Amino acid sequence: MPKLKKILGFGFFAVLFYSIIIIILYIFQENILFQPEELSDDYVFQFDHPFEEFFIETEEGVCLNGLHFTNENPKGVILYFHGNRGNLRRWGEIVVFFAKKQYDVVVMDYRSYGKSKGEITEKNLYNDAQLFYNYVLRNYPEDQITVYGRSIGTGIATKIASQNQPCNLILETPYYDIKDIVESWFPHFPTDALLRYKIPSGNFIQEVTCTVTIFHGTNDGVVPYKTGTKLFKSIPTSNKEMITIPGGSHNDLIEFQVYHETIDKVLRNAY
Repeated sequence: MPKLKKILGFGFFAVLFYSIIIIILYIFQENILFQPEELSDDYVFQFDHPFEEFFIETEEGVCLNGLHFTNENPKGVILYFHGNRGNLRRWGEIVVFFAKKQYDVVVMDYRSYGKSKGEITEKNLYNDAQLFYNYVLRNYPEDQITVYGRSIGTGIATKIASQNQPCNLILETPYYDIKDIVESWFPHFPTDALLRYKIPSGNFIQEVTCTVTIFHGTNDGVVPYKTGTKLFKSIPTSNKEMITIPGGSHNDLIEFQVYHETIDKVLRNAY
């Protein structure tokens, strides 16, 4: 009898723990997937490269913030969709790397990030991203546009590339869909029923016709390497390349020599 009570007690706590995780996943998934940091409207950006700050207003009147890094004779333009943390104060510093390679760069803050207003939904992410693509398209020919996505931004970048005709799509630490990521964190949970955000890059990539390059590290503990390879294998076009960075994790690929050895060729679309 004591042994049975012990087993029943263990089972109760196991079910309780399982239920708590399900509740956390359902209620707090936005807080897990998106971790914005706000900026005051009067915050002044400062970067070691020429840039302009600009705003785009959505149809419903939501104001979105962007940065446009420029060069006198750009090699092309990169539309950059950033990861799930921070704001343009951080991501502006990151994209200066590309601006100093003589590429103009446009990078946006998603709703609720930095100075951007409004609330995130999956539909809003796609619609807002298209507004920034349209902004780039008004200033550059489409055959000079590279769409670059990092982490959560890779799904948004893939969606945009699937409904436009850029010359190049670069994905850093991408995923096949959000379900793949969450299942790697919480295996054996009913993620299909719980997730409100799908971001199915694997579906979007089927409509992408430009060159696609994936950078992924083998030690990525946030977006597993296997979900990046799954996405790569699903790409129908032959103009694709997966650049594996042995030992690379989620936020340090730029520190590896293989990234520096390949990024210029990738940006030139020189396959």
